[in-house]
Formats: sequence, structure tokens, C-alpha cells
Amino acid sequence: MRETACLKRFRAEADTGAVDAAERREILNRYRDHSRRFEAAAARRSAKPTGSVIPFTPPPALRELEQEPTAREIEVLQLVADGLVNREIGQHLFLSEETVKSHVRHLLAKLQARSRAHAVAVGFRRGLIA
Repeated sequence: MRETACLKRFRAEADTGAVDAAERREILNRYRDHSRRFEAAAARRSAKPTGSVIPFTPPPALRELEQEPTAREIEVLQLVADGLVNREIGQHLFLSEETVKSHVRHLLAKLQARSRAHAVAVGFRRGLIA
């Protein structure tokens, strides 16, 4: 109990002894100035009419994510699942290798897959390929 009284007295001395009257006035003036500026900014903000909402039009990449794969892309996905490489898929479907690459890129985007193997797994889960 004696320690508690001593501690209280020490705290009181520390609080009042560290800051003199001039410093207290300066701190209080800064606080009041800050408070006035904050209130003025809040008043300006509430006086302005609210902004209008700009309609969101998704970029082509996001629109592509919303689409389902085409029949040709599903054919390519089935052949990827069968283990064929782009050149072999192109020969099988009578397409250039670049066209196959394009189909694979579109598949990865539409299925949100990170790799060809992931695309095959997603295709199986969605029932796109057997």
C-alpha cells in the first residue's frame, strides 16, 4: 500500500513537472487549431454534392473469363488431356500450331487455370471432357 501511494505521487510529479505552462498552452493551441481545420474540412466535404457512380464495363480479359469454352476449345482440351502437344493437336484438327496455342491461351483464361494440367483438371471437374 505504501508503494502505491509513492507511485501515485511520482506519477503526479512526472506529469506536471515535465511540461511547463507555456508548453501546455502551445499544445492546447495546436489541438484547437487542428480541431478547427478538421471541422472546416468536414463541413466542406458534406456541403459538396456526392459524386456519381461511374458504370463498370469489364475489360475484354474479364469478359473472356465469364465465357464458356467454345466447341473447338473443348476439342483442344480433350486432346491436351490425351497427352498431345500443340503440334500434334494441330495435325489432328488440321490447324496451325499458332492457332492451337491461341486456343490453349483462351482455355487457360476461361477456366482460370495456371497450366495445361490445371486446365484439364478443371475441365474434368466441370464435365467438359471425359
